Amino acid sequence: MHINELIAQYNRKNEKSIPDWMIGCFKRRSISFANGKIDTKTHVFWLQGRNLTIDLRLPIEAEMITNQTWQECSTQEIEQLTNYDGWSADSTWQNNQLSWSGGSSFQIHNRWPEPAILSRVGDCMIEASPNESYIEDWRIKSKAPGALLSFELISEENLTTGELRHKGGALIINGDWAGLVLGRAVDITLTNKDPKKLIDIVKNNHTDKNFLKQVFNFETSVAQGSLVDGFKVKYSTLNDRLEQPLFELNGFEIDEQANEVTQTFTLNNQQIKRRFAIDTLEANFAFSEKTHWRKETQKWFDDEQEVLGRYLKTLT
Repeated sequence: MHINELIAQYNRKNEKSIPDWMIGCFKRRSISFANGKIDTKTHVFWLQGRNLTIDLRLPIEAEMITNQTWQECSTQEIEQLTNYDGWSADSTWQNNQLSWSGGSSFQIHNRWPEPAILSRVGDCMIEASPNESYIEDWRIKSKAPGALLSFELISEENLTTGELRHKGGALIINGDWAGLVLGRAVDITLTNKDPKKLIDIVKNNHTDKNFLKQVFNFETSVAQGSLVDGFKVKYSTLNDRLEQPLFELNGFEIDEQANEVTQTFTLNNQQIKRRFAIDTLEANFAFSEKTHWRKETQKWFDDEQEVLGRYLKTLT
């Protein structure tokens, strides 16, 4: 069935959830560190479902690798690709902090081990480190009400060959934005003698094509579009995915008893099956660039429009 049929047949809100004001697709505007330095250039996306997160972090365009596949890259370019970052994880809101656990990550060590202290005003969500090491300014991209889908990928299998292609990951749709994570079919295992960072392991094994194939059997992509016309990839850890459909819109089936969704589709003349656990599936979620005024602050804002309203605009 088409994904719109899936929503119509099985429209259920998961009552276990982080607060609604954290849900949506956000792009980072800046991160400020305790040493006074600030980064406004790294492309960072955060897609949030009710209990799942997708995160993508890429360098500026001038430093992105433009080769279509990792096999076409030089050793230096391979190392640059290895510093890309994307992951999915379970998210938990407790004691006014958001924390992450489990999931699938391109990196093999946790670059962001701290929980987050979050607050929201208008289209801006502020994330603060509990240890005061950084503060981030995020801006919501999914502003109009729309579908909220949050699925955890269990597996992706090639039915034609019997090969397990991916395990772990997520599919999140926040209105007109969507993200997909496909985890590695085989985890990278370490011995006590191995470096703890992926970049160091890749440097030590840069001539081992089988190992590199395992490393780059991972995808995090962020796309824009709709459930009618599909979502086109705008940012990805895989350059050959840019401007391609994020996922096929057809081929979905639901198992309500197991709380699972499967999708079967054709890729390169082979049958592929994805199996998802459902976090939430909602036809109309109220994404918004606005938050509520308190009565006294609304009056202050209205009274001081001569100054406060001079240069107001909406960021895109």
